[in-house]
Amino acid sequence: MEAPSYTSLIPIFITLLLSLYTRNVVIGLFAGVVSGVAMIEGLFVDVGPLDAFGRLISGYIVPQVTDSYNAGVIVLLVFIGGFVLLVEQSGGGNAFASSMVKWVKNKLQASLAAWAGGIVIFFSDLGTPLIVGPVFRPLFDKLKMSRQKLAFIIDSTSSPVAIMIPFIGWGVYIMGIMQKEFDATDYAMSDWDAFIGAIPYQFYAILAVGVVPLIALFRMDFGPMARAEASVVSGENLAKSDGTSRVFTHPNAKASFVFLPLAVMLLVMLLMLVPQGFPFERVSGSVFRAALSSGYFFAAITLMGLMAFYGVRKFKDNVELYLKGMSGMMSVAVMLVLAWTLSAVGKELGTAAYIAELAQAGFPSWLLPAAVFIVAGIISFATGSSWGTFAILMPIVIPTAIAIDSPMLVAIGAVLSGGLFGDHCSPISETTILSSTGAECDQFEHVRTQLPYALTNGVIALACFMVAGVADSSLIFAAALLFQVAVFFFMSRYVDHKH
Repeated sequence: MEAPSYTSLIPIFITLLLSLYTRNVVIGLFAGVVSGVAMIEGLFVDVGPLDAFGRLISGYIVPQVTDSYNAGVIVLLVFIGGFVLLVEQSGGGNAFASSMVKWVKNKLQASLAAWAGGIVIFFSDLGTPLIVGPVFRPLFDKLKMSRQKLAFIIDSTSSPVAIMIPFIGWGVYIMGIMQKEFDATDYAMSDWDAFIGAIPYQFYAILAVGVVPLIALFRMDFGPMARAEASVVSGENLAKSDGTSRVFTHPNAKASFVFLPLAVMLLVMLLMLVPQGFPFERVSGSVFRAALSSGYFFAAITLMGLMAFYGVRKFKDNVELYLKGMSGMMSVAVMLVLAWTLSAVGKELGTAAYIAELAQAGFPSWLLPAAVFIVAGIISFATGSSWGTFAILMPIVIPTAIAIDSPMLVAIGAVLSGGLFGDHCSPISETTILSSTGAECDQFEHVRTQLPYALTNGVIALACFMVAGVADSSLIFAAALLFQVAVFFFMSRYVDHKH
């Protein structure tokens, strides 16, 4: 290939445009890959369409699937998918949340209990709303708390918690994208170290999780949420939706269905990793993924046994459910493979090198995290997909951060925070839809009441990324939380007097 030029950006633009137009990131990624391969192979010039497509499969997609690292990530995601569906359909999450309700007597306790339930059931961002919502919904109605508030709490403890956990689907997916870029650029950092190191810079996720107890403890509601809470107290409409959420329940289900399998998973992981020197010595990614896959498998076996023993489901049905959960990860695997392929195609075209050259020509390194946060938020809002946003931006941001010497962990945190921020504001994101479904709250009402909180946290996060770009410190998140307290205090006391 010749020196990188603006034409190397064509696959990225096609990916973005089609993702935004169709609101389907898989379509955008596939179109970007096809266009990139067509440019490399010389479609209609050197080869015909059928030959070019054949080379796309054999020369670009298949190598990504057969790569040992990629294959390990896909296998791990399959094991996670099987386990997560088992837990969601065991009734254990519902039993755990129901046990928490017994000691709830007032609005503060209800808010904190729903918040804690969402955090504890961290393994499934999409399952959390349908587990926590139906359990706490009658309690919120009884205490005259709005359905909008319940949907907000659920939304604040699903994706924002999951995005900071390295050993569930979110973490594995994100690390899978990062590691390919580190390998391509010879950057001296492992995917695990990068993910853990970037957690303090996930400002939006930290603020989203932290805002719930803040509002509950100090009664800092403002805007549409304050008015929704006041309307419920006065006996007005609860903003109920027409649909109902379905969650599996069983009289024999136990809260231990959640905790015991997770304990088994942790034990298996420690038995396999401690002899390798973990956590004091670095363990190779392949060994860690093998241990994690094993842990999820034995946790699933444990849960199958518990459900069969207590008569919740027959063991044969459990196996079928497990396999269904495994197959349910296919869409995630497809997105990952296409993201890896687009990254490989981009490197051959020189996309990252060209963007890095443009950035070096005058873009200040300290401003990169803030700019990335904004762009990620826009893409995620328009597509309703934070995962798709990560797949599009991570292969661009990591090489650019290296080229202009921008703080890597802050830049990664900006991609993740921006993707989550846009997802939180988007009316078409899965978590938005499921949170309103779990609370049986009108979807528009959920978006309308949550948006001022999300935008406030987003502005605080943006300011933090501007500061972190200059003063790279992992303690900035503490200042962000303090600033959040001051901003929400002002908004609740002096902006909206109806509270």
